[in-house]
Amino acid sequence: MDHFLYYFENMTKSKVTLNHVFKTIIWPRKKPILIGLFLIILSRIASLVLPGASQYLMDDVIINKDIEMLKTLLLWVIGAITIQAITSFLLTKILSVEAQHLIAKLRVQVQKKVIYLPIRFFDNTKSGELVSRIMNDVEGVRNLVGTGLVQLVGGVLTAFISLALLIRISPMMTVYVLVPVAIFGVVSLKAFGYIRPVFRERGKINAEVTGRLTETLNGVRVIKGFNAEKQEIKSFEEGTEKLFLNVKKSLTTTSIITSSATFLLGLSSTGIMGIGGYMIMNNDLTIGQFLSFTLYLGFMIAPIVQMSNIGSQLTEAFAGLDRTEELMNLESEDDGSIRTQKIKNIEGHMQFSNVTFGYEEEKKVLHDISFDARPGSVTALVGSSGSGKSTIAALAASFITPNAGTITIDGHDLSLISLENFRSQLGVVLQDDFLFEGTIKENILFPRPNATDAEVVAAVKAAYVTEFTDRFEEGMATVIGERGIKLSGGQRQRIAIARAILANPRILILDEATSNLDTESESYIQKSLENLMGGRTTFVIAHRLSTIRRADQILVIEDGVIAEKGTHDNLISKQGRYFELYTYQARI
Repeated sequence: MDHFLYYFENMTKSKVTLNHVFKTIIWPRKKPILIGLFLIILSRIASLVLPGASQYLMDDVIINKDIEMLKTLLLWVIGAITIQAITSFLLTKILSVEAQHLIAKLRVQVQKKVIYLPIRFFDNTKSGELVSRIMNDVEGVRNLVGTGLVQLVGGVLTAFISLALLIRISPMMTVYVLVPVAIFGVVSLKAFGYIRPVFRERGKINAEVTGRLTETLNGVRVIKGFNAEKQEIKSFEEGTEKLFLNVKKSLTTTSIITSSATFLLGLSSTGIMGIGGYMIMNNDLTIGQFLSFTLYLGFMIAPIVQMSNIGSQLTEAFAGLDRTEELMNLESEDDGSIRTQKIKNIEGHMQFSNVTFGYEEEKKVLHDISFDARPGSVTALVGSSGSGKSTIAALAASFITPNAGTITIDGHDLSLISLENFRSQLGVVLQDDFLFEGTIKENILFPRPNATDAEVVAAVKAAYVTEFTDRFEEGMATVIGERGIKLSGGQRQRIAIARAILANPRILILDEATSNLDTESESYIQKSLENLMGGRTTFVIAHRLSTIRRADQILVIEDGVIAEKGTHDNLISKQGRYFELYTYQARI
C-alpha cells in the first residue's frame, strides 16, 4: 500500500491539490459517488463468497458427500455472481455517465474562460493548442468521478479484507506474501514519482503538435503555393516523434510496474506452493484451506495490480487538471471587478490623452499620443507599416489598454467601462475580414442574430453584397466554407462591411476595410461607407489615401508618435510627411 499512500500525499504538492479536487469535483457529485462506493463495496464482498465456498466444498461437502450443503453453496455462489453482474452494470451506468457529463461541463467552463481572455493572450497562443487543451485536458476527470476512483477505493477495501482472511487461515504464509508486496510498493512509489511530470509534458507536446497541424491545414494553399509540403511533413514528423518518445517513457515506467508485479507476485505464489504443500503434508493445513488461501491471495493481489493501473490514470488526470487550472487562473479581460461603469447612451466622443503603449515593457509602440475624436467624426490613421496605426485602433476598441495615459469615451475612463456595455455600441471591419463557416446570411447576422429580414436586406444592399450573391444559385444561403475560402477577397470584405452595417454601432473601426477591393468595388463601397459612417465616430486605417480624403482629421503616425495632424487639404498644403505619402501613391 506504500505506493498508494505516496500517490495521494504527492497530489497535495501539485498545483491541483486533493483538497481542491474534493471540493470542486467530487463533493458536488457526492450522491452518485456514494452510491458507487456502496455498489463497489457490495460487489467486492460478493466476490469473496467464491473463495470461502471453495474451502467448504473441499473440506466438508466432498469429504462428507453432503448434497444439501452443495446446493446451498451453489445458491450462495450464484447469488454472489448475480450481485456482481448487477452492480457492475449500475456502476457503469451511474458513474461513467456522470463522468462524461462532468467532462462536457468542464469543457464549457474552460471555453467560456478562454473566450473572455484578453486579445494579447491569443496573440501569443496557437489556436490549435487551445483546442487541444479545451477538449483533451479535462478528459482525465472520468477517472476521478467515473469508475476509476471508486474501483481504487474498492480495491483497497478488498485487499484489506482479503489480508485479514489470509491471516486467519495461515499467518506464516501471509507474512511471506507481504514481503514481495512491500517491495512492489517501493518500486511503484519510485515509478509514480517519475511518471507525473511525463504526463504533464505529454499534454504540452500534444497541444503543440495539434496546434501546428491546425495551422498546416488552415494554410494549405500557402504551403502548396510555395511547394512546402515536405517541410511541413518533416515538422509534423518531428512533433509526433517527440510525442512518441514521451509515450515511450510512460509505457516503459508502466511496464516496470507491471513486470515487477508479475515477477514478485509470481515468486510469492511459488513460495505459497512450497510452504502450503509442506504444511498440508504435515497436516497443519487442509486442502480446502490451501485452495481458499490461494483464491484470497488472488483477490488481495489483483486490486494492488489494478491500483497501479488506476494510479497511472489518476496521475494523468491530475496532470491534465494542472494544465486546465493554469488556464482557469488567468486574468480575464473583464472580470467585473474593475470595469464596473456603464454608459446608458454612448454618443461616441473619444479622447486620447498622453497614451503610451507597448506589447513588451521595454519596447514601446506608441509614445504620448493625444487627440480628440468628436461624436460623428471620421479620424483617419495613416503612416508606414508598423508605425502604430492598428495599435491605436485596438486601443479604441479596448482590445488592449494603455500602459500610461487615459482614453475616455463621453468623458468616462474607457478602462473602467464595462466591456459588454462599450462593445455593444462598437462595430469593426478588421484587416483579416474573418468569416465563419456557414452561409453568407449567417455571417451577416452574426452581431444581431434576431435582426429582421428587412434590416438584413438593407445592410446587404448598402454593402453591395447582392452584386455577387445574385449570381450564386443559393443566393444568401450559399455556404462559403471555412474562413470564407470559397469567396474572393473583395466579396469577403463586403460581407464583413454588411455585418458592421447591421450591427448599427455608435463607434466604428475600419482597419484596411477596402484593402481587398478592386477599383470598381471600392467605388461602390465608398458610397456605402459614407452612409455607414454618418453620425458615428469612425476610425479609418487605410493605405489607399484616396479613401480618407474626406476625413474630419487625419493623423500621420510615424514611429509611434503623431507626426502630423489635420485635414487632407491642410496637410497637403504643409507639404510634409502626408504630402510625401500622397504624391508617392499618385505616381504609382
